Amino acid sequence: MYEDNWQYLTLTRSQRVLTVKFDSGHRVNSLNNALMRELTQLANQLQDDTELNAIILTGRSNIFSAGMDLRDPEAANARNSTLAARRKLCQVGPKMCAAWEALEPITIAAIEGWCIGGGMALISAFDWRVAAEDAKLHVPELKLGMNMSWQSVPRFVNLIGPAKTKQLLILAEPLKANVALDWGLVDYLASSGQTLDRAAELAEKVAAMPPIPVRMAKRGINASANALNDATSFMDADQFMLAQSSQDALEGAMAFFEKRPAEFKGN
Repeated sequence: MYEDNWQYLTLTRSQRVLTVKFDSGHRVNSLNNALMRELTQLANQLQDDTELNAIILTGRSNIFSAGMDLRDPEAANARNSTLAARRKLCQVGPKMCAAWEALEPITIAAIEGWCIGGGMALISAFDWRVAAEDAKLHVPELKLGMNMSWQSVPRFVNLIGPAKTKQLLILAEPLKANVALDWGLVDYLASSGQTLDRAAELAEKVAAMPPIPVRMAKRGINASANALNDATSFMDADQFMLAQSSQDALEGAMAFFEKRPAEFKGN
């Protein structure tokens, strides 16, 4: 049913459970646009699979993802393209998250090492998150002079409430896994190197349940929790484009690559 010529994805199926591993080839497993399109394409294909009860997504054994690839050549070339083309490119990330959120089987993210920025946006669209005890979660976008987009803000609010979402986004400090568990940002902890095994245990429990009621229950819960998500975040990609064009965003990026504190001026 699924294509087998993925460039960045490896699929393993065990009856009603599918495990997906992604590897961008970058040392920190950053999310380039081609990888995100593959993840979106796979999620869209999985919509037609009536046999699955659970889907596990994981990155590398030492890192989930450092987020959006700031050196992606496609993004760099887009700076010279039309506004319409840049808007379309900004929709790649949110489309990926929406496609995984829309899946009817239970989705589980297995997180080793760091999970940063776009990786955080992606896992917020999942049903459950299993993190290694030494994992760290980080949303640094505001420190780079940008807003957090991909329609992730209402998802974070659903998970941890408005006050802690403000801490997560505005203070932009890394969270240790045990703190993320206390907040509700992750759902289960596992020993380092064991998140995939723990996720598989959960997936097998789901797989033992009657598949149609599982899907109906998930859909009903999400419909209640996410009713206003799109209404409150549908413009965040355009907000990202506005923030990205600011002098503060340029300063944030330069400070990041030069490994120095940024000096923001509100420009």
